[in-house]
Amino acid sequence: MGKVLVDIYYTGNNFCAEAIILQGCISTATTLGEMKRNIKEAIAFHVESSLENNDFIPEVFKGDYQLEFKLSIEALLNAYSDIFTKSALSRITGINERQLWHYASGMRKPRPAQRKRIEEGLHKLGSELLTIGV
Repeated sequence: MGKVLVDIYYTGNNFCAEAIILQGCISTATTLGEMKRNIKEAIAFHVESSLENNDFIPEVFKGDYQLEFKLSIEALLNAYSDIFTKSALSRITGINERQLWHYASGMRKPRPAQRKRIEEGLHKLGSELLTIGV
């Protein structure tokens, strides 16, 4: 089964998704869940229309494929803001709470090292949560 990368960004008030492999295939929504549904529909429509019109489509769409969502730091921080406070994320990642607010608002972009710290902190938390009840 082929994988199709979908980049998800936060644009201040909305989430925006883009299927890079399909030029111009984008969608927006106010929630992450809605965004994932919208982009799935947009991709299906794009592929169906392309096939009907004998337009080129990448090989991956000629069989079964799976969408792989990649969230920007802004999208991640905003999508889960009702679950993780900036204070809690600061403790998990070791990144200053105020800096996390700047990342969530898009005022600043995290350096690669900061993105790595956020990723590692959340992975560590996820690993610990997976041990519950074992």
